[in-house]
This record gives sequence, structure tokens and C-alpha cells, in this order.
Amino acid sequence: MPENLRFDTYYRYAELTEQLFALAAERPDLMKLESIGKSHEGRDIWCAVITRFATGPDSEKPALEVDGNIHATEVSASMACLFFIRTLLKGYGTDPDITRCLDTRAFYVIPRVNPDGPEVFLSDRPRFLRSSTRPYPYDEEPIEGLRREDLDGDGRFLSMRIKDPNGPWKAHPEEPRLMVRRDPTETGGTYYRILPEGKLDNWDGITVRMQPNKERLDLNRNFPSHWRTEHEQNGAGPYPTSEPEVRAQVAFTANHPNITGGIAFHTYAGAILRPYGTQDDDTFPAEDLWTYRKIGDKGTELTGYPNVSVYHDFRYHPKEVITGVSDDWLYDHRGVFAWTVEIWSPQREAGIEEFKLIDWWREHPFEDDLKMLKWSDETLEGKAFVDWYPFKHPQLGDIELGGWDMFYAFRNPPPHLLEREISKFPKWLVWHCLISPKLELDRLEAQSLGGGAYLVRLVVSNTGWLPTYVTKQALDRKAAREVVVEIELPEGATLETGKLREEVGQLEGRAYKNVSPYGGAADATDERLKAQWVLRAKPGQTVRVTARHDRAGFVRAEVVLE
Repeated sequence: MPENLRFDTYYRYAELTEQLFALAAERPDLMKLESIGKSHEGRDIWCAVITRFATGPDSEKPALEVDGNIHATEVSASMACLFFIRTLLKGYGTDPDITRCLDTRAFYVIPRVNPDGPEVFLSDRPRFLRSSTRPYPYDEEPIEGLRREDLDGDGRFLSMRIKDPNGPWKAHPEEPRLMVRRDPTETGGTYYRILPEGKLDNWDGITVRMQPNKERLDLNRNFPSHWRTEHEQNGAGPYPTSEPEVRAQVAFTANHPNITGGIAFHTYAGAILRPYGTQDDDTFPAEDLWTYRKIGDKGTELTGYPNVSVYHDFRYHPKEVITGVSDDWLYDHRGVFAWTVEIWSPQREAGIEEFKLIDWWREHPFEDDLKMLKWSDETLEGKAFVDWYPFKHPQLGDIELGGWDMFYAFRNPPPHLLEREISKFPKWLVWHCLISPKLELDRLEAQSLGGGAYLVRLVVSNTGWLPTYVTKQALDRKAAREVVVEIELPEGATLETGKLREEVGQLEGRAYKNVSPYGGAADATDERLKAQWVLRAKPGQTVRVTARHDRAGFVRAEVVLE
């Protein structure tokens, strides 16, 4: 593996590209790199195609799609993808699961779906950006409001604490570094207003409003499923897949029908999220919901992250839903099991185990804040929470800077903890790929019927855990073609019965079996198919047959007529 590949840092685009090409050069038998499109600013969106090419092309194997960093500041997502690539290449030949997986299946790994946004975040003068750098919804510079900025040039984006008799915050009497809410009827104390560190453009000396970014797109609201216009869903773009990054990913996925599942890495919550984001679990086909839960439980077992429903457990407001996201699109339109993994939980790092993922930010006990502060003081050497210090603001006068450094400890893991965190995921990703459907040859035989006639019989099984169609949603959407069986006749042969090409249905897997075989369980052979033909040919000629399924791979075999 490349000697300079590190996982205690965050790579900018040029460095990430260099590392990807170095990995591909190290193991060309297992990895090739291709561009699936260009970003708004013209950068290539790289995709690592990973499989054992000697056992067949990636397009003829079941595959798992893994991507990251669609949001600009969530750079640990791209590092998780890079770590996964290295794990696969390093583990082939020594790890039996990885070896079996790459021999029979494929991965498509897109480390940085959005190459432009992270360049802003990782620059020498970083700023917060949600996603794309394309101006939206208006191509004009904002002219007033509070603009986030590193005022004292220390490389940190902190908070400003400003004394204000009508401020909603006060210092906690026992731990004055921490701010707590002022009681509803409280008066007579010292109160503060808290604002992000920054300057005020065209300030009237009285009112303070946040300055909106010129770039307000959210690429993970631009996917086709349940897409809504801007007045319903902020950042959604003018139409589904309007943005080149999303359009490239959607086209790539649609052009690779062998994809059986998808995982998108994001930050931060420390959770594995599943669809839907828009509707109740009752709307799922029952079998899909059961299977989603089983896959999610395995993810929890292997990573320690809880697996939850977005609609039931991860809404930012109980009366609102999020639409146009990648995992909803992959499941709803493509009919494959898709997930969003939110890397990193500062709360769990601080020893807070029982908390609601989203509601915690609105309401939690003060004891949690003490745990968070102790974590910063003792584990992170005080770097997560900066003690308040005086500063002369060019407009507001005497204020204090300090508070939580969200870029350092929240948005992504601190660099020295990065590898520990992203190393949690490869086992689950490999397992997720190994549960895909997989066509395998049981037997191919030819029997002489006399007079130059032969009966050719093919038996193929789905040896994967999932059915060939993957989800009931795919059946409903007609997103998965049936198994196709073909026979290639030798020169001069004629077909008496059977068809040269025929769709012969879907094959089940083992995913829907009950936990125990009570009640006279009967394991019908619904994972197996038989196809047969009668043909006339000459002894010694070779007959070739193929069984293929977009999601379960290819089987090719031949038999010599005797």
C-alpha cells in the first residue's frame, strides 16, 4: 500500500486524487479508477471499481455502491471511503470474507461526490458551506448581516459572547464557562447574546441577522425521489438532478443495474439511518422492512452505531420531512437497500449513552454539558471547548470569544481519532455485499435421445441470502428483470424444443426464513431453476449456455455432446 497514505488527516482534492491513483497502481488486478462526471467547477468525480477482475468483469457481478462527502464539511466521509478501499486491497488473500467478496462481487466506491465544497472547507481560510459551490438560488453577493469569519486569525471558528440585558443566556453559577438558558421570568442578572464569530456587513447598529451563504444548494436534496421545489425543501435545486454531481451519480447508478445496495457516508450523529425520510414504516412492503431491520441490526452489531428510521427517529422537526435524498431514491426508485451512515457522535465520546439523536440539541440535562466539557478538558486537551477570552470587535466593541469549536470536535472526528472511527465500517460493508443474490451453476448435462437428438438440462441456484430481485419494492417498480437463460447452438444444430433466449422468473434467497423451523416448515426449492432444451446436433459438438440476472450475476457453462 502507498507508504504516505495516512488516516490522521483530511485530504484536499489533489491529495485524495493522488492517493486513489496510487492505490489503483498498487493493485491493478483489484482496482481501477474512473471518472463518473465533472463537478460544477470541473473536477473529476472519481469512482474506484473494486473486484478480482480475473474472475470476471465488475458488470457481471452483484455490487455494492459506497459514497461520501456530498456535503462540503463532512470530510471524514471521504476518508471512510478511502479507508474502506485500502482495507479491501490489503485484505484480499488474507481475509476470507474480503477474498470471497472480491472473487464473486464488486464495489463501486465514490469517495467525494462533491469535490468542490470540501476545497472551501479545507482551504487556508475555511468557511462553512453546506454542499455545492454553485450560487443558488440567486447569483448575487449577500450585502448585509453577520458573516462568519475567523476574527483573530487563530484558525478557529468560535462563538461571540456579548453582554445584553435582553440576552437569552447566562453563565452557569457552578461552571461559568458553560452557558445555560435564562429562566422565563428571570431579571436582574448578567445576560448574554451568543453569535457565531464574524463581522457585520452594512450594520445599522441595532439589529443583527445572519448573512445567508451565496451558495445554498444541498446536493442531498436534489435526488429524484419525493423531490420538492425550493419553497418546500430548501436547497433542492431548480429540478431533480439539476446539479452535475447528483446527475453523474444517478446516471452511474442507473447504468449499473448490478448494484444491490448503497451506503452514503455523512457526519455527524453516530447512527445508521434508513428510509423512508418521508413516510411511516407501515408503507413498506413487510418483507422489505423485516430485511432492513436485519441488515441494520448487523450494522449495529459490527459498528456499535444504532440503526434507526429517518422518519421516526431523525427528523429535524416533528412536522417536517426531508426529501430528495440519495437513500430514498435508491430504495424507492431502484429497489435496493440503501443507508445513510452518520459518522461520529461527540455525545457518546463524552459518555452520554442514552439520548435522542436530534432532540438532544433542543433539550437535554445540564449534566450532559458537564460531561461534554470534561471530555474536552481531559480527552481533547481543551481543544473542543475554548475558554472565553476578551476581544475588541470592530463593530460590537468589547466582547468575548470562545465556546465550542464545532469544526474541530463536532463536524468530523479530531484527526487523531479519525482512523479509530472509520475503521468500524468495513466489516459491515463487506457483509452487506456478501448478502447479495448470486447465481451459481448446479449442473449442466446433455443426454442422448438417439437419432442425433439431445436433451440439454441446466440447473442454476441463487446462493445469496437476498432474492434475485433484492426487494419487493423492486418487483413493484419492475426495476429488476427476471433471470434470462440463453443457449448457443453449435454450427448446423437445430433447436427442437425450448427457446434460444427466455426470461424464467425470479429466484428467492434465504432472507425470509423464520427464526426457527416450527410448524412443519417446508423449504421449497424456490431458489433453484431448471431450464432444458431438445436439439439436434452432431456428437462431439459443444453447446454453450448462459444464465444471467442484472443483480445476481452471470453463469456461463458448456457441455460436449456425446
